[in-house]
Amino acid sequence: MEAREESKRLGVLRAHRRPVQLFALTAVVLIAASGWLSWHLISVANSSFVGGRFPLIFTLAFVVLAWQTWLYTMERPVRITERQQKQVDQLRVCVPVPVYNEDPEYLKRCLASILNQTRRPQWIYVVDDGSAVDYAPERAWLSRQAADAGIRMTWIRTVNKGKRNAQGCAVRTTAAEIDVYVTVDSDANLAPNAVEELMKPLAWPDVQSVAGIVLSENSSQNLLTRIADLWFVVGQLADRSAASTMGAVLVNSGVLAAYRTDLFLDNLDGYLNETFCGRRVEFSDDSMLTIYALLRGKCIQQPTAFAFTVMPNNISHHIRQYLRWMRGAFIRTWWRFKYIPLNKYAYWSHFLGWVQMMVSTFIVLSLFVYYPLTTHHMSPFLLLVPILIGYGQALRYLTFKRNDESLGSQLTTFAIAPLMTLWAFFVLRVVRWYGMATCLKTGWGTRSQVEIERKS
Repeated sequence: MEAREESKRLGVLRAHRRPVQLFALTAVVLIAASGWLSWHLISVANSSFVGGRFPLIFTLAFVVLAWQTWLYTMERPVRITERQQKQVDQLRVCVPVPVYNEDPEYLKRCLASILNQTRRPQWIYVVDDGSAVDYAPERAWLSRQAADAGIRMTWIRTVNKGKRNAQGCAVRTTAAEIDVYVTVDSDANLAPNAVEELMKPLAWPDVQSVAGIVLSENSSQNLLTRIADLWFVVGQLADRSAASTMGAVLVNSGVLAAYRTDLFLDNLDGYLNETFCGRRVEFSDDSMLTIYALLRGKCIQQPTAFAFTVMPNNISHHIRQYLRWMRGAFIRTWWRFKYIPLNKYAYWSHFLGWVQMMVSTFIVLSLFVYYPLTTHHMSPFLLLVPILIGYGQALRYLTFKRNDESLGSQLTTFAIAPLMTLWAFFVLRVVRWYGMATCLKTGWGTRSQVEIERKS
C-alpha cells in the first residue's frame, strides 16, 4: 500500500511503556519530598534561615506533593474485555484535520499515520483553513489512499476562521454518522496503535473524553527542544496522570484526544463563538472541550496512546507558544470556577493548582528577589529542593521506550532536569504572569507562515 510506504519514508514512530517498577519511582520522588520536609524542619530549628519564615507553607507543599505523587503512580492504562472491545469497535470515528500553513511533508506524514492505524477511522475530514500553501498534491494523494483503505475522505478549503471553525465544519457535516471524534494537529504523527488505545476507555459510558500522550519528535534537535520535551512530558505524566486517576483531567492535548459526538453537538454554538470580555477567543480549544467533557462525566488519560509532534526549536516560537497556552489557561480558569460543580474533584484540583501557583510565586519573589536585595545574600541551597523534586518527577520520562531515540539520548535529556526546573522556575513563570496580564490578546499568535519545515 502506497500510504504505508509513504508512512515509512516519512517516519513511523512508536513508543511503549518500559517495565519500570512504579514503586521505585514513587520511592525516589518521595525521597526528594522528604528532603523538602527535612529542609523545612532544619529551617524551623534555625530561625536565622530565611526558609524558617514559611514553616506552614513548606509543610503544606510537602503534603500536596506526596498526594500528587501517590495519585500519578496509581494511574494504569485502561484494559478492556473482549466483549467491551467489540462494543468499542462498533463506534464510528471521524478524524478532523485542521490545516493552516503546515509544512506539506509534515501534513502528509500526519495523514499517512492516520491511514495506517490498527484501528482505522471511518472518516478523515481535512479543512484547509485559508493556508498560503498549495496542498493539491497532498489532497490528490489522500484521495487515492483513503479510497484504497475504504475510508471516507473530505477535503475542503475555507477562508481563515481558525481551528475551531475547521472542526465545526467537520462536525456539522458528519455528526449524523459519527460517534467519536479524534482530534489531531496537522503535524501530529500518530503511533500505529494510537487510535486503538485511545478508544478503549470509551467502553465505559461515563468517560466522555480521553487524552493521549504527546511526545516531541524533534526532542534531540537542540538544548531547547530537550528542555521543552522533558517539561511537557513530565507535565503529562505527573499533573495530568494524577488528575486522570480521579477522572478529572483538566486539559487534553489537541495533538491527540477523543470526544463523544454528543459533547460537540450540545455545545457547538458556544464552542465556535466563545468570547472573553467581548473578544473572540480562537485558542485554547482543547481545554474548552475538556470542560464540556467534565460537565458530562469523566475525563481520563490513556498512557498507552501516543502521538508525536514537532516542538518549537527556537526561543521566539517557544515563548509565543507558551504565552498562547497561558493566555488560554487564564481565560479557562474563569469558566472552570463558574461551571464545574463544587462536588467534582476537578474543581478542587483546579483550585489547589491556583493556590500552589500563587504561594510558589510569593516564595520565589521572597527568597530570590526580596531577601537578596535587602540582605545582599542568597543561599544556593534554596534551589536544591526544587531541583531534587524535578529530578524525581523527571524519572517518569524514562518510563517510555521510543523507536526513534536511544536510551542514551533519553538519559541525556533526563540529565538536564535541573535546567528544566530552572527554566520553569524563572522564565516560564514570568511568561505565565505576562500571559495573564495580556489575556485580552486572543489571537493565535503563531503560524502566520510555515514556522517549522521538515528536514529531508
